Amino acid sequence: AGLVRERVASIAACMTMEQGKPVRESTAEVLAAADIIEWFADEGMRVYGRVVPSRSSLALRQMVVKDPVGPVAAFTPWNFPVNQLVRKLGAGLAAGCSVLVKAPEETPASPAALIKAFSDAGLPPGVLGLVFGDPAEISSYLIQHPIIRKISFTGSTAVGKQLAALAGGHMKRITMELGGHAPVIVCEDADLERAVKTSVMGKFRNAGQICICPTRFLVHRSLAKDFAVEFVRQAESLQVGNGLNENSQMGPLANERRIKAMEDLTNDAVSRGASLLTGGYRLGESGNFWCPTVLAEVPLDAKVFNDEPFGPIAPIRAFDELDEAIGEANRLSYGLAGYAYTRSLKTADVLSRSLEVGMLWINTSAVTSAEMPFGGIKDSGFGTEGGPEALEAYLNIRSVAVMND
Repeated sequence: AGLVRERVASIAACMTMEQGKPVRESTAEVLAAADIIEWFADEGMRVYGRVVPSRSSLALRQMVVKDPVGPVAAFTPWNFPVNQLVRKLGAGLAAGCSVLVKAPEETPASPAALIKAFSDAGLPPGVLGLVFGDPAEISSYLIQHPIIRKISFTGSTAVGKQLAALAGGHMKRITMELGGHAPVIVCEDADLERAVKTSVMGKFRNAGQICICPTRFLVHRSLAKDFAVEFVRQAESLQVGNGLNENSQMGPLANERRIKAMEDLTNDAVSRGASLLTGGYRLGESGNFWCPTVLAEVPLDAKVFNDEPFGPIAPIRAFDELDEAIGEANRLSYGLAGYAYTRSLKTADVLSRSLEVGMLWINTSAVTSAEMPFGGIKDSGFGTEGGPEALEAYLNIRSVAVMND
């Protein structure tokens, strides 16, 4: 962790150059990685077994023992090349497992820099490895290999299901952190200023290329117009540009394919009756820059309300009753993250019980930390990569009984 902090400037610069996000975001990601390493290192000391008294004989000593599951194959994405990797490494290494990382070809330098820090810190050879190459070929080989006992994957739901099926055929333990389409419910009594400010910050961070990014804005009809007006104002004020520029607040999309996806989602929504309030076009002729886009009166059959957009598009739709918003939030098969804004503790309680998501933030943007679970439900994954629960995924739990009569 100390070496990562010492090298934060160089690792962050690498990340921005290969991935595009503003250097301030890259810096925050690297510093958070150091915190995650330290937390899991400390939490590893609290992997306790237990002694269970026997109800039949005082001479019988019953123990619950926790052991490392074994070598792990970890597959990580390009959008958070350090954060998503360190969550797997932190839990796996703390539990006593060796880890072989398949890092993304799009962003090879920053994961390599992180793993080099582990090596330079004195991690023994063979405990942590890094490979690059054809994703399908590598995943097929590693998941089926008898030495690998655990699979951790972060990526799309479609690919995650394929890998989970392959792992299931070989009875391999899995953790899957997959796609999302996070609803944002802005209730009638919400603090409008806070709702807009934190939503804009969350929506356009990393150019919207975040699995837990707010993506479906469901706003009470009494606030919908004011919400949209202020959202547009703040979106238009964002500085879009080279991530290495300290003034940039949003960088480019990862590749040309994402530009085409944004065009398709915008055009589809407008063709179905949505109002384009701002953006909706490519910025400049070089680089993959997309203007922050806001859509209003978006119909439910629009692609942007059904397919994970993974880009800087904010679709807004009004609702009249809270049950209506909850129903829409739960309509899709995704269940990764959700957001809500309300001044009522009663409403907050209803939302926390009703929304089918693995992570819910109320009256705040996404606040992630090493000590809290990070993962989804439904088609958004299985298991968690945060908190003590993350360590459990890398442990075998065994029962041992010894008769001492």
